[in-house]
Amino acid sequence: MKHLGIKEIEQIIPHRHPFLLVDYIEDYEPGEFAVGYKCVTFREDFFKGHFPQEPVMPGVLTVEALAQVGAVAILSKEENKGKIAYFGGINKCKFKGKIIPGDKLKLETRIIKQKGPLGVGEAIASVDGKVVVSAELTFMVG
Repeated sequence: MKHLGIKEIEQIIPHRHPFLLVDYIEDYEPGEFAVGYKCVTFREDFFKGHFPQEPVMPGVLTVEALAQVGAVAILSKEENKGKIAYFGGINKCKFKGKIIPGDKLKLETRIIKQKGPLGVGEAIASVDGKVVVSAELTFMVG
């Protein structure tokens, strides 16, 4: 297993606080997959407004976290170092559960297609083994 801490993640993808939504990568294979985690705390900025009476992590930010994990997989390939992976589309997205403070969010993205700079990742976010978000993410490396 290949582990990456926050400093190593920052060497691969351009995201920074407060928009870097991955705390560590547990395992990855360049160009194939990455498995990462976000430890969700009550101190996240988005909880101030989403929702003050019942804090829930916004679904779009969960999709972004999955995309960042996928970006680690694709941008860790030698030929993609120093590049950016842009969103090209989100398909088959399903929100199946809430993410709340205290959750340890597991983020898994597997690259299922790639042709030139375009590719597709199959992404699943889960908490305690229960899928909370699934999606197919299209990206373009540029």
